[in-house]
Amino acid sequence: MSEALVIVENLQKSFLHMGRRLDVLKGIDLNIYPGQILAIVGASGAGKSTLLHCIGTLDLPSSGRIRLGGEELTTMSSSRLAAVRNKSIGFVFQFHHLLPEFNALENVMLPGLIQGRSRKEMEKRAQALLEEVGLSHRVSHRPGELSGGEQQRVAVARALVLDPKLLLADEPTGNLDSATSDAIHDLFFDINRQHGTTIVVVTHNSAFAESMPRVVRMRDGKVETDDVGRNQRPHGTSSPAVSAQE
Repeated sequence: MSEALVIVENLQKSFLHMGRRLDVLKGIDLNIYPGQILAIVGASGAGKSTLLHCIGTLDLPSSGRIRLGGEELTTMSSSRLAAVRNKSIGFVFQFHHLLPEFNALENVMLPGLIQGRSRKEMEKRAQALLEEVGLSHRVSHRPGELSGGEQQRVAVARALVLDPKLLLADEPTGNLDSATSDAIHDLFFDINRQHGTTIVVVTHNSAFAESMPRVVRMRDGKVETDDVGRNQRPHGTSSPAVSAQE
C-alpha cells in the first residue's frame, strides 16, 4: 500500500465562546491515502467542517499534527502554509464564491493568474477543465447567467485548475436540488477516476455518502466509525486503505 497522503494525529481544536472553552475536535486520528475518495458524515456540531478546514490549513488546530505529502503543516509559517495550500489543495464549498464580474473561464483561470502563471497557459487549462465538467458552451457566461449546478461545476473546475493533490469539498450540494446534486456527485467520481485526485467530502447527503468507498462518521468531535473498502476500490490503490485508528 502507498504511503498516506494526509496523516492526522491526535488533532484537537477548541474555541472560546462567551468565556467558556468549547472543544470541537477531541483527538482525531486519520490517514487518507492517494487516490481515495471518502465522505465525512455526522450530525451538525460533530466537527466535520472544522476537521476539513484544519486539513486544508484554513484553520489551525489547538494541538496535534497534520502532514500532507510528508510535510508537517502545523509548524509551518503562515506564508509557507499559503504556498502549500495554493499548490496542493483545492476547495469546493456549499457557496461557490465565484466572482460575479468575471465569466466562467476567467473564474477558473484566476488561481493560476494570481500565482503569476501565463494567461495563455491558464486559459488552455481552464478551457479543458470546463469542457471536462460539461460547460464548454458556457465559458463566456458570468455566474449570474448560470444555474446553481453550473456555478458549482465552475467552482469544481477552479478547484482543479492548479492540479492539486487533494480536493476538499464542504457540503458542495447543500443548496442544490436532488437531480443537480446527483450530477455533481457523479462529477466527483469522474474526477477521481480520470485524475486520481484524492477527494474528501463533508456531506449530509446520506445517499452520496453511502455510495462512497470509505465513510468516516464523526460524533461529538471524535471519529465514531471508519468504514473502509465498501462499494468500490479507490483509484490507484491495490487494496483498501486503513485508517490510523485501526
